[in-house]
Amino acid sequence: SLASRDTIANMIEIHAGATPFDGGVFVSSCDKAVPAHLMGIGRVNMPAILVTGGVMDAGPDLLTLEQIGMYSAQCSRGEITPEQLTWYKQHACPSCGACSFMGTASTMQVMGEALGLMLPGTALMPATCEDLREAARQAGRQVMNLARQGIRPRDIITVDSFENALMVHAAISGSTNSLLHIPAIAHEFGIQFDAEMFDRLHRNAHYLLDIRPAGKWPAQYFYYAGGVPRIMEEIRSVLHLDAMTVTGKTLGENLDDLKRTGFFDKCDGYCAKVGITWQDVIHPYDKAIGTHGAIAILRGNLAPGGAVIKHTACPKEMFHAVLRARPFDSEEECLDAVLKHKVQKGDAVFIRYEGPKGSGMPEMFYTSEAISSDKELGKSIALITDGRFSGASTGPVIGHCSPEAVDGGPIALVEEGDLIEIDVKERKLNIIGIAGERKSMEEIDAILKERRQNWKPREPKYKKGVLRLFSLHAASPMKGAYLEY
Repeated sequence: SLASRDTIANMIEIHAGATPFDGGVFVSSCDKAVPAHLMGIGRVNMPAILVTGGVMDAGPDLLTLEQIGMYSAQCSRGEITPEQLTWYKQHACPSCGACSFMGTASTMQVMGEALGLMLPGTALMPATCEDLREAARQAGRQVMNLARQGIRPRDIITVDSFENALMVHAAISGSTNSLLHIPAIAHEFGIQFDAEMFDRLHRNAHYLLDIRPAGKWPAQYFYYAGGVPRIMEEIRSVLHLDAMTVTGKTLGENLDDLKRTGFFDKCDGYCAKVGITWQDVIHPYDKAIGTHGAIAILRGNLAPGGAVIKHTACPKEMFHAVLRARPFDSEEECLDAVLKHKVQKGDAVFIRYEGPKGSGMPEMFYTSEAISSDKELGKSIALITDGRFSGASTGPVIGHCSPEAVDGGPIALVEEGDLIEIDVKERKLNIIGIAGERKSMEEIDAILKERRQNWKPREPKYKKGVLRLFSLHAASPMKGAYLEY
């Protein structure tokens, strides 16, 4: 659940308040821990450096964990045997470290370095490589330098730092969950940063990285290819090179130092060992995979507060589509219908009451994989939710639909057979018809108004504990779903 992110950040605040630390080295790798550490660093504002715990090695034939969702769906449909699925499960995680694809864990490590809160070139180091041990030592030495100089995170991080991070995010086709984490981190630094800035900066941005789930290679190859510094070198012309970092130097100075000290030559050696070149993994700027970023924010009468789609992982057939609504009030109901072929071509499948307040905003991973791995459904239906997706999710999936259903957002009012229009290019997500018949926008507004009068709020899913607190105080996912008091 998303609530674990804020719980970890709260614990950092508690420990920092209870003990007179001079500074901190924060070691994390995964989905909630990395953004939680970055939030905590901004909140307590003591000298700090983030260090990765490493990224996992790929398994046999470059098998990686995000493929298990696809194989699980194939097994449920009888396309592979349970024994084959078990073999994949047993070999997908051959080492410790974050999952070896550009999911949320890997994306947020990259964001930590792009913000300037990690030492240059340290994001996504393989957990099994010796470089990681030396990077940790360097971080310990440097955080003491920061403490002696009195340099704190809020002295380093500015709006320019976040704009740099978003340009890198576009270049790597980063996880949509960054739209939850980056605004929440900015909030802790006292900086206003919302989903609209993602959409603005992603437009016309060059997408360069050929890493799974949208690309070909496992995440450890990102480090071999030169990692964040190589990406930044390729998009150097659009970055704020005078942004400060934890080295005490600017971003531009760091990049120049890496070239002078042989960092990229060392990475070329790693690539040679696995039979690739860095250009196989990170495309040069003038040979970009795409030139429209990776993420779009959609709005309309279905999502007046916004919704997010990772269009680099979406089939082109679904960039503009009119579909029939099939609403479900939980992921379990929806997944069962997809696997039993109760969902048909041309359907817009809704999973609602799964937003921050509704259920803590869990991932809709297995449903999205069941759809995207189906040769027919993957290019002919869409999944729309007020929940979120795994950073590994691919296919025609739209998340963070706001306002969420538990607050009576339009997603709660959708009925079977409503016509839903998706237009990625124009950034639109609208209800355009009722019971299969097109209506004017005025007629749609009147019908939604009548439905809202008949809508009744659901009983809270959680009655006590931290998830109850989260359901009461979580902000909109478009703002970062942090706790508002």
